[in-house]
Amino acid sequence: MNATPSAKSRAARRALLSDARLYLCTDSRSQRGDLREFLHACYEGGTDIIQLRDKKIDARDEIAAVEILAEVAAEHGRLFAVNDRADVAAITGADILHLGQEDLTTAQARQVVGPEVLIGRSNRNLDMFAASLADDGIDYAVIGPVWATPTKPDRAPVGLETVQQAASLVRQLRAQGSAESHQQTVSDIVHPHDTAACDPVKPWWAIGGIDQSRVAEVTGAGAERIVVVRALTEAADPETAARALRAAVTK
Repeated sequence: MNATPSAKSRAARRALLSDARLYLCTDSRSQRGDLREFLHACYEGGTDIIQLRDKKIDARDEIAAVEILAEVAAEHGRLFAVNDRADVAAITGADILHLGQEDLTTAQARQVVGPEVLIGRSNRNLDMFAASLADDGIDYAVIGPVWATPTKPDRAPVGLETVQQAASLVRQLRAQGSAESHQQTVSDIVHPHDTAACDPVKPWWAIGGIDQSRVAEVTGAGAERIVVVRALTEAADPETAARALRAAVTK
């Protein structure tokens, strides 16, 4: 069965993204054969976004798995994401296309998925992170891996210090944006037809080795949102694990 393309507008997707705190990356769970049940459990537990990322399957199997993800996400009114593959995102009506540094440029991705799909990008240092925040075509930025993780064995961990630096940068941008917003409000009074300034700060996420035992450390370093993998994919009870993580990151 082909997935029905998501009917959510870009504005609706951005509203859900703004409220999101817990983001899961999962494979297709082909060996366990429980993808649909697992996805339901994670969304039910409070996971806001689920991304399918499976480098071991071919394109047709990936599309089939994303179609299941699309159906479950629609049932829960949540967001779902496709990793790397702009063509798969377009075919399945994905809410989000997530890209790495070596994947398509933002402009190239937009040519494939169009203007309504949200785009996120991974960043492994502060310069990349700042560039993603400054890119008008990107909707959110990810920094990491914070700790070493087998899902990215070739990537050195950036550590909590980089998370602290990212949080500090975001605070500076927020302060700058608040000042510009105030100036724009004054300008609107004098020139009411001018367009209001946009908030320059995008949602951002910390990723890499984060689980229940470490979530307090990463949020203490300033992270407002987290991406997890094994904390849910290897959990005996994904719904309960998701609920605990969601509660921890929203304290």
